[in-house]
Amino acid sequence: MATETQTGAAEQGAGLAFHPMDQFIVKPLFGDGAVGLFTVTNVTLWMALTVLAIIGLMVLGTSSRSTIPSRIQSVAELCYGFIRKMVEDVAGKDALPYFPYVMTLFLFILFSNFLGLIPGSFTTTSHIAVTAVLAMLVFLTVTLMGFIKHGAGFLSLFWISSAPLPLRPILALIEVISYFVRPVSHSIRLAGNMMAGHAVIKVFAAFAPMIILSTGIGLIVTPMSILAITAIYALEVLVSFIQAYVFTILTCVYLKDALHPHH
Repeated sequence: MATETQTGAAEQGAGLAFHPMDQFIVKPLFGDGAVGLFTVTNVTLWMALTVLAIIGLMVLGTSSRSTIPSRIQSVAELCYGFIRKMVEDVAGKDALPYFPYVMTLFLFILFSNFLGLIPGSFTTTSHIAVTAVLAMLVFLTVTLMGFIKHGAGFLSLFWISSAPLPLRPILALIEVISYFVRPVSHSIRLAGNMMAGHAVIKVFAAFAPMIILSTGIGLIVTPMSILAITAIYALEVLVSFIQAYVFTILTCVYLKDALHPHH
């Protein structure tokens, strides 16, 4: 009898188990085989939906431009003006030729973050593989641009001429290290924030029914869990925009360094 009770408890515990990180598993979109180099996965699907959403906003939404804009045209123009002003204010007017690239980065990250808030969706920016590629593209772009425009003069970015001469070699070493750490911090910041928020939501979402099934205080705890989910979800909406903004404005800062490397 004791053995049957323990077995039943074990089965109940197994039924209540939840894994908040399962939502980040990359799975084949068709079938259950291994994920290969050319496998169409859930990541592929949600990246494609992100691209379609951007096309819908910026192309289809502004195809019938009018003096009195529609709602979708107003949103598109707001995004355009917001990012253009950011590039001009942070990196300078001579950085405006690179505005399309910065705009593309912002929209891709923003829509990836927002689409990831849909229940049952996949947040592509929660994977370091995605954010690392975005960060490395920024890093390589600004580095190559710096050497193409300034040649060896780009190295003056690491030489702080305003500092006392004995400190300049030490500061130069620190500047070099911080420069090569940029893509690491750039990518981990975005992926870590998106993953953490979604994991917390999943914990609370699984916690509420567990309380109902396992104890008699579900009438109190479950509404509190629902309120917590709502609050965290609202915070995630804000974080989704802030992380896209932070990634973009850091890109503008790095672009400024490439265009104006002299301290």
